[in-house]
Amino acid sequence: MGRKRSPGLRNRGGIWHIEKQILGHKIHESTGTSDLETADLILARRIEEIRQATVFGARPCRVFREAAAKFLEENLHLASIADYATQLKQLDPYIGNLPVEKVHLGSLQPYIKDRRQQGIKTKSINLALSVVRRILNLAARLWRDENGLTWLDTPPLIQMLPVTDARPPYPLSWEEQRTLFRALPDHLARMALFKVNTGCREQEVCQLKWDWEVKVPELDTSVFIVPGERVKNREDRLVVLNRVAMSVVEQVRGIHPDHVFTYKGHAVGTINNSGWKTARKKVGLSQVRVHDLKHTFGRRLRAANVPLETRKVLLGHRNGDITTHYSAPELEELLAAVNKVCEEKSGKSPALVMLKQKTAGA
Repeated sequence: MGRKRSPGLRNRGGIWHIEKQILGHKIHESTGTSDLETADLILARRIEEIRQATVFGARPCRVFREAAAKFLEENLHLASIADYATQLKQLDPYIGNLPVEKVHLGSLQPYIKDRRQQGIKTKSINLALSVVRRILNLAARLWRDENGLTWLDTPPLIQMLPVTDARPPYPLSWEEQRTLFRALPDHLARMALFKVNTGCREQEVCQLKWDWEVKVPELDTSVFIVPGERVKNREDRLVVLNRVAMSVVEQVRGIHPDHVFTYKGHAVGTINNSGWKTARKKVGLSQVRVHDLKHTFGRRLRAANVPLETRKVLLGHRNGDITTHYSAPELEELLAAVNKVCEEKSGKSPALVMLKQKTAGA
């Protein structure tokens, strides 16, 4: 004869679920197990957690995996949600089952050690640590249970690791740009050409929508305003189009009703795909990353003597003074600045010329 189940447990599809009212709290949740004895233990633990919270004001035990799931669910609208999901998936074997109060820099050391042994750069490890820190801050300050208690009493201090292995940017020369872009598939070549002429981040290009285009008839041009929730720094992003970027936009206008850049009728998820990697290897530019196109745009603006504040606007850097409300003369000034980097003025990037001259004279 089988073991008698406790009241409040129901089997669904081979998995035991808790369906019970405890001290006025209705519980409907999965135990995650098909073993009745284990399910009984989980039910008993949940009853005690609720009793402790209701009678004594004690917090129920919540594991980090639960907090991570809540964070992802609340931030599905963010442009960086896929990156967050990947980072949390990599963290899960190390801290997923830990109670949130036991997640700290000490318990993260095995993750840090393994990632370093895998050759992962410190900057990438820090990105994952920053997500953990953000989740724990939310758990301590914002998220509350049915008794009004926060998920965590005090968030731990999770310091970022010192970055000593950062790879310096690689701004492209005009010749390198031509060589690389000729080797790219057509749809990636258009996206890369747009990126190097606007300074947009990769996902801003991939997710660019026609709804974000704003006509500026006074200047016979258009700009794009990327909504803050799709931008890394959470601020609306003004994208000013020089002649080259505008020509790219006109090439793809009408191809898709929603997205500016597509491939076979769908938005392109990333520029850094096999087509990009194959092309750069083919032409001997394996060291070039997609983000280097943004650096190239910034270096060219600086070489063209574009003022720092104007460069910040054009590169989409966070600045409390920056707004997306501009007069026609202000937009005209920005347009003149981006048009300074439309065409090659010399055979090499000014930044690379200076570097080579300094090296030669050393």
